[in-house]
Amino acid sequence: MTPATDIFAELNVALEDRSYPIVIGRRLLENSDFARLVPGKRVAIVTNTVVAPLYLATLTAMLEGAGKRCIAIVLPDGEEEKNVDNLMRIFDTLLQNKCDRKTTLLALGGGVIGDMTGFAAATYMRGVPFVQVPTTLLAQVDSSVGGKTAINHPLGKNMIGAFYQPQSVLADTATLMSLPLRELSAGLAEVIKHGAIIDAEFFRWQEDHMPELMARDDQALAYAIRRSCEIKADVVRQDEREGGLRAILNFGHTFGHAIEAGLGYGEWLHGEAVGCGMVMAADLSVRMGYLEPADRERIVALVRAAGLPIVAPDLGVHRWLELMEVDKKNEDGKIRFILLKPLGSATMTGVPSDLLEATLKACVVH
Repeated sequence: MTPATDIFAELNVALEDRSYPIVIGRRLLENSDFARLVPGKRVAIVTNTVVAPLYLATLTAMLEGAGKRCIAIVLPDGEEEKNVDNLMRIFDTLLQNKCDRKTTLLALGGGVIGDMTGFAAATYMRGVPFVQVPTTLLAQVDSSVGGKTAINHPLGKNMIGAFYQPQSVLADTATLMSLPLRELSAGLAEVIKHGAIIDAEFFRWQEDHMPELMARDDQALAYAIRRSCEIKADVVRQDEREGGLRAILNFGHTFGHAIEAGLGYGEWLHGEAVGCGMVMAADLSVRMGYLEPADRERIVALVRAAGLPIVAPDLGVHRWLELMEVDKKNEDGKIRFILLKPLGSATMTGVPSDLLEATLKACVVH
């Protein structure tokens, strides 16, 4: 008997012949009806040592019950594992199992697994089908949607990758119940980001409902995921390859990526670094005359309420600048930032060095 499934939303990322559905619901991994969104008869499930014991058997049983053959590739967990060695582990297993161009790669996990699996799918035999099954809030609201795939390099985060859209995204909210609180908070950083850059009303909704989100209320989480996916899907539709508009989705990320690289990948979670990065970007927005100080304080308060850090590590001004100079948005050696102008709207710009240094000094731990 097919288990009952709560469907909260079904969206579409409209990219002409690369369009695909996003299904947000509870208990999707148990329902064989959704095997139709996983193309082909052979599926290579890429996951990690934390997620595999929780959901690999359930997902495999669902897919095999629908007549598919599955193999599993279980990688170590952690941002520090998003590297070329683990990418090669994926390729090794695919080649050892004689996987062909009709084999679908399925990412079962958070953003690290999604990014690496997507990059493997983009490059294995020059492209095979790819499905996202995100199991963290951060992946469900952000990284699983839009087709950005990558691995990290010691000199820069996400600098080696490809734009490669999935065939579908299946976001099962039941997986969020097993998330550590720290991981839940990390996902809320991207939810906050979507409100801050595009939808001031959504930002206000979060201010009113952050306690429910932190308590994992089903309806609150479902709305936050759906609205975030709607916002990101619309941005991706307009600018799939980050030629202009899509760059605003990097609000807080220039500072955040510097924190991750400066401390060492995995020391802070990506969402923690982005949360703190948004506080820093809001401070810089005020110094540029783009944002009211009261709205900066609203951002600080919401980031704090989500359980995220609001004070950055003191890397030293020279090291901060060095790290931020390795960023995909930069042009002609100049650092470009996504700033709020005002809350609910974003712009990309260079900034005077004295204002940037003032933000760096004001926002770090003393």
